[in-house]
Amino acid sequence: MGSHVTNETENRIPLADLLVFHQLTRSLTSSFDLDTILRTILEHMERIVEAELWTLLMLDEATQELYYAIAAGGGQEALSGLRVKVGEGVAGWVAEHGETLIVPEATHDPRMNREHGVQPRSVRSVIAIPLRGRKGTHGVIEIFNPRTGQMTDYTIAFLHILADHAAIAIENAHDVARIQQLTITDDTTGLYNVRYLYEVLSRELGCCIPLGLPVSLAFLDLDHFKLVNDTHGHLIGSELLAQTGRRLQELSRKQDWCFRYGGDEFVILMPETSAEAALEQFRALLRALMDTKFQMKNGLALTVSASVGVATAPADGTAMHAIIGKADTRMYAVKASGRGQVRGA
Repeated sequence: MGSHVTNETENRIPLADLLVFHQLTRSLTSSFDLDTILRTILEHMERIVEAELWTLLMLDEATQELYYAIAAGGGQEALSGLRVKVGEGVAGWVAEHGETLIVPEATHDPRMNREHGVQPRSVRSVIAIPLRGRKGTHGVIEIFNPRTGQMTDYTIAFLHILADHAAIAIENAHDVARIQQLTITDDTTGLYNVRYLYEVLSRELGCCIPLGLPVSLAFLDLDHFKLVNDTHGHLIGSELLAQTGRRLQELSRKQDWCFRYGGDEFVILMPETSAEAALEQFRALLRALMDTKFQMKNGLALTVSASVGVATAPADGTAMHAIIGKADTRMYAVKASGRGQVRGA
């Protein structure tokens, strides 16, 4: 009877660990921000295992590479910008197989020779745990040189529980981000939609105007686009719209925002850009757009022309609809006077 009670006591999870687990799950379920989630994971891992370096790598599905999203401990600065191919090194092996890897003697493991960003000579041991959810492995947690006695079955089991909850939180954050992206994105072109235009423009005006900084907006309408649909059909028309949207994105500066306003109309928002700079930018953009030959899937090569009206706050107004309206009016003035041009104030 006495031994039964002793075993129960020994198998009980310490209260301190239960509190860590409780705090982690509360933190993970209270945010859908991926950055916050990753920091929360690493902070709690640090509390569970004493080690020299903790890293959390996330999987870039497009390139099938792991990148160091966050790190704690010594030497994490050297990890910034480094990438690890799936299958390479300890982290790459874990990502590929979806299994935990414990290396008690790093010098005897050939995978450590290909470990990126961490000097093999400085690594004595490593624990690498996959962040594996319902939809696959999303990343890897690496713990370098854990304190002697930390690599017990209990600690590893506890880390697995935390990693499982972390993976669920990461998947939830990805799902929320995907849904948010769908609500602000135009299906045909992949550009932002008009609903998001109002949100971004309102925010930019609210930030820039009080600081005395200009905000420019260009309203762009494709010329005679109805002829494309009438001549080649709506499928070709949609394909051309999609390619035009991508081309506008390519021709815009990194700091600019591209939107599909509706139909064959587009808006490009240029924060902190004067009227003169916006006109210069758009004259060059329009020339490049009109010189582009768009290759359709059926082999047809098409070009587009556009009429562009540009407005700038605060000179043309400080209200959102005033800026859009002024750019729209100038675009129609271009339509009335020959098309294929840019008009500002």
